[in-house]
Amino acid sequence: MAAGKPTSKGQAWFCTTGLPSDIVIEVDEMSFHLHKFPLMSKSRKLHQLITEQENEPTMAWKQEKETEIEEEEGEEEEEVTCHVSIPEDFPGGSETFEMVAKFCYGVKMELSSSNVAPLRCAGEYLEMTEEFAGDNLISKTERFLSQSVFKSLKDSIRALKSCENVVSSAESLGIIRRCIDSIALRASSADPALFGWPVTEGGGSSASNQNLWNGIETNLRRKNGRTSESQSWFEDLSQLNLPFFKRLIAEMKSRDVSGEIIESCLMFYAKKHIPGIWRSGSSRKQSSPSTIPSESEQRELLETVIANLPLQKSSSATSTTSTRFLFGLLRAANILNASESCRSALEMKIGSQLDQATLDDLLIPSYSYLNETLYDVNCVERILGYFLDGLQSEENRETTTSASRSPPLMLVGKLIDGYLSEIASDANLKPEKFYNLAISLPDQARLFDDGLYRAVDIYLKAHSWIPEAEREKICGVLDCQKLTLEACTHAAQNERLPLRAVVQVLFFEQLQLRHAIAGTLLSAEGAPQEAGRASGIRQEEETEGEGEGSGSATWRVAVRENQVLRLDMDSMRTRVHQLERECSTMKKVIENIDKKGPAGGWKGSLTRKFGCKFKTQVCDSHEQTVVDARKARQHHHRQ
Repeated sequence: MAAGKPTSKGQAWFCTTGLPSDIVIEVDEMSFHLHKFPLMSKSRKLHQLITEQENEPTMAWKQEKETEIEEEEGEEEEEVTCHVSIPEDFPGGSETFEMVAKFCYGVKMELSSSNVAPLRCAGEYLEMTEEFAGDNLISKTERFLSQSVFKSLKDSIRALKSCENVVSSAESLGIIRRCIDSIALRASSADPALFGWPVTEGGGSSASNQNLWNGIETNLRRKNGRTSESQSWFEDLSQLNLPFFKRLIAEMKSRDVSGEIIESCLMFYAKKHIPGIWRSGSSRKQSSPSTIPSESEQRELLETVIANLPLQKSSSATSTTSTRFLFGLLRAANILNASESCRSALEMKIGSQLDQATLDDLLIPSYSYLNETLYDVNCVERILGYFLDGLQSEENRETTTSASRSPPLMLVGKLIDGYLSEIASDANLKPEKFYNLAISLPDQARLFDDGLYRAVDIYLKAHSWIPEAEREKICGVLDCQKLTLEACTHAAQNERLPLRAVVQVLFFEQLQLRHAIAGTLLSAEGAPQEAGRASGIRQEEETEGEGEGSGSATWRVAVRENQVLRLDMDSMRTRVHQLERECSTMKKVIENIDKKGPAGGWKGSLTRKFGCKFKTQVCDSHEQTVVDARKARQHHHRQ
């Protein structure tokens, strides 16, 4: 039977075949004016319903319907002989039934990953089996699912998304389970380095702002199209509702899918549904207020994401983006009042890769009225503790000494010093809190204490009212032996520092100067001998090759060089004598300070008063072993 062009008029759907409709089927307040034969030839369910209606016609309804049709202007008279009402639980509603009707009339229907699942459920509901009619809807949709949808990652996700409106039917037919299995299987065999995983802060892709993910430029279309494929993969994934997403992540974890892939899925999904994950503005269009989940829904989603985050540290290629995302989750967890266990798990995850964080990441505002400070210092303390615990465990596994300077520890040391400088100006920051955070890092975390000295200076300037004892305690976090000469010079003239701290800095500044000048002097003493020896060699070579005239000229040049070096040595000796006199004066001052103290010498007294650890090699720089070692290194270098 040839079918005319279907049209939709308001809440009625007509099939214009040139013949009057003989049946009306109502689905979700939509009336479909159709013909019995095409429907009865494909659907056993409709065949039964229509047969029942024909055996027991409802004459009152028929007369009422005919009256309504006559009153409508421009409407053609129809001979309606049957009326069927489909229950509200029909899979897919009126939109799906419209496609079913087209299929029954033989109209060419384009199957896709977005409509095949509802059609499969509708075919089951209407009993459109192969036994009832050949090449029926059930077999047609099943072939499309197995041969097309389940062989594609994107199509499987889109099919799963379409099951949200037909959950009960799709669940009973196993469509949801098969979609999830297909996605997890293909995700487990995917190589994240090939897909690119373009989860970036900006969210957009512009030629002027290239974003790298696993070393791949995600904003440029690759020749094989995999970058574009991965983008649509994540876009489709983020459209899933939370129950389906949770089931999918659980299946991925059961199949041992790469933690990097799972983490990327969680990142993109959270970014899509939780506002404010990234601090900077995103170039992509923001969701309208009506589509933003409620606070309770966001909290449930947030806790789901955090609970499924892989425990291991993110790979080096993605850790920077991942760490920024984790801090965004932490801020959202504080705002949404997530559970304590949820926040602790997140802080532990952040602590495992704290060396990849930035200073802006650490500046977490205090959302609780219990915290007086502007930033949440307690949270940073906990994260730092998790980092140090993980670092210690790793060192124990690698049988490495605790004194080793690992690059992550050095990075965190610099990061914490910068953080201390940022929070030092907060008037509500207690001295004890500043002190505890400053000393929480081990000695090997800092090569120099210049950054820590800057934080101490800012704190003392912003807290000028604290007593002298507290000021001395704050300055006690500094190791003057780790201050550069520039920092020592600044500290010696810093009126905010306590007197004891200034004396300590001055003493070590003199020791550093003496050590530096002594080393320069030793180099200068060895230079004339080496220069004379080298000039002698050059004289012999040039005498053999060019004669007496050129050799004597070279010798005169060498003599002049030696005279200049001797003058430099005399000047250097004068400076050394001056420094020795200053150092002697400094020792007398220290001895006077120490007269009333316990026995043990001026070194022990200074150590007790200021907590200094003296390095004897600084004072004993003129020992013969040191001189010999220097000369040997210089001679080896010249050779």
